[in-house]
Amino acid sequence: MLMNTHEARLEALRKELVARDLAGFVVPISDEHMSEYVGAYAQRLAWLTGFGGSAGTAVVLQDKAAIFVDGRYTLQVREQVDGRFWSYESVPATSVAKWLGEHAPEGSRIGYDAWLHGKPWVTAVSKALEARKARLEPVSANPVDSIWADQPAPSDAPAEVHPTEFAGQSSEAKRAAVAEWLTANKLDAAAITALDSIAWLLNLRGTDVDRTPVALSFVIAHADGTAELFIAEDKVTPQLRQHLGNAVTVRPREAFVPQLQALSGKRVAVDPERSVQAVFEVLGTAGADVVEQRDPTVLPRACKNPVEQAGHRAAQARDAAAMCRFLHWLSVAAPKGGESELSAAEKLRSLRAESPMLRDLSFDTISAAGPNAASPHYRVDEESNLPILPGSIYLVDSGGQYPDGTTDITRTVWIGPKEPSAEHKDRYTRVLKGHIAISRAVFPKGTAGSQLDTLARQHLWQAGLDYAHGTGHGVGSYLSVHEGPQRIAKSAGGQAGTDQELLPGMILSNEPGYYKTGHYGIRIENLELVEPRPIEGAEGEYFGFETLTHVPIDRTLVDTALLSRDELRWWDEYHARVLEIVGPQLDGEALAWLKQQCAPLGRG
Repeated sequence: MLMNTHEARLEALRKELVARDLAGFVVPISDEHMSEYVGAYAQRLAWLTGFGGSAGTAVVLQDKAAIFVDGRYTLQVREQVDGRFWSYESVPATSVAKWLGEHAPEGSRIGYDAWLHGKPWVTAVSKALEARKARLEPVSANPVDSIWADQPAPSDAPAEVHPTEFAGQSSEAKRAAVAEWLTANKLDAAAITALDSIAWLLNLRGTDVDRTPVALSFVIAHADGTAELFIAEDKVTPQLRQHLGNAVTVRPREAFVPQLQALSGKRVAVDPERSVQAVFEVLGTAGADVVEQRDPTVLPRACKNPVEQAGHRAAQARDAAAMCRFLHWLSVAAPKGGESELSAAEKLRSLRAESPMLRDLSFDTISAAGPNAASPHYRVDEESNLPILPGSIYLVDSGGQYPDGTTDITRTVWIGPKEPSAEHKDRYTRVLKGHIAISRAVFPKGTAGSQLDTLARQHLWQAGLDYAHGTGHGVGSYLSVHEGPQRIAKSAGGQAGTDQELLPGMILSNEPGYYKTGHYGIRIENLELVEPRPIEGAEGEYFGFETLTHVPIDRTLVDTALLSRDELRWWDEYHARVLEIVGPQLDGEALAWLKQQCAPLGRG
């Protein structure tokens, strides 16, 4: 019997491990920058296993192999990865560390690429392996790369200047703030390796990673306000050199390690959440005093300045018009039959692309019909493509990258003409009530996202229901659609970002959902901006949310009897604002549709 492609790759990797005297190897979705979305050259997990999600890890031993994903990908991993060769492991119920602590051969060497894993991960796995008298071994070259004959090269696209008219602050001012932070903390330098941090600090962007406008590079920022940028020379244009000025030294990407070694005897800040283990090893071996500190750009990047806030509002309004044209088209075309997940995704892409401001999508559109909508991070392809059937639910989660802002929106709609069931309307309305609760939340300074999460889930919990993903993530300014450090999520399991206090200027998604495996999925998502909320007689500072997304929410699926007067008032006020912002951008039948969707909901 002939082996399939992924089975053959698994066997080839095992042979490579034998040649290297390794009992196993760990394969994450990651790159040298700990990125969530990675370039094609770094898609090692997808190449090895067939898994197309954006988060996951595989462990390969000689007699067994396991793939680890969280609740977003429970269905997807089973559809894409062959269960004959891989066991499916659910995070956080288990972990790579726990699994290796139970399955690694006694006294063995388990290989890992120190340029793809963070220090906390290495510490946890090393400790777990002690029980087996085994050890974690860094490899000098990644064994997956050795067997991946047609592995793409890293992108050589030029880096681009991000103008101050969109950034709202010069790179010089940002570097001065970092220098002030370094001096205050008695530090000489900071190694900054996260691509979105580098893009923000130097006001540059790129096209090296699909859907995320960043350029492959490293930075060392110094306490005197200067910086060194390590980037492939063919990516540096004259415009970029002029923009960076004399205070930023441009060096080849390969010079990063030697320059880290040159920091011997210096106090150097490195972020253990955002920097790979290799950076710690290089600095430690060189004799630098490594100080674990959060990347100094993370919080100022998360708290959008007034120019970035205004840019987001403009991008959201522009994007909303494209979404409304799409939803109007869908309301006419889908009930007739003949449309599919792929055709709908392409229609939405083409409508967004009518704006000359669009640079890219912010992530691959989740265009999910019927049972596919029950997979929260489903990604359609030719093989999985389903028709959008009349009398069913359709979910679309999408966004655009514009120079003035990054968008992310989910709408779940009922495809007529048949009416939705009582169950559909009940589940949808419970999700809607959670969404409204987050949008209306008022909270004191110091509140973390985890403290708001229950508001989104409470109405589902009352019916014995829940969803297996966070309620909200941060969003960048023409940067990553998933940006930390803030999150709205359960704090159980120590999820990153859930203890970060919410501060004015932060943008978060508001996206509760419900998923019935094999049948349908529901999610409603807007973006929210944290803003001061003056309250007469308040004792202390209070914050609330300004809703940035303005697109009608499907009214066919709402059971108005389940909504309170305050919730109905929220609905009507929200949709009045939608009409005010989007109406002037539409005309003809699309405008007539919008007016109908934005009419007061009432109890009828």
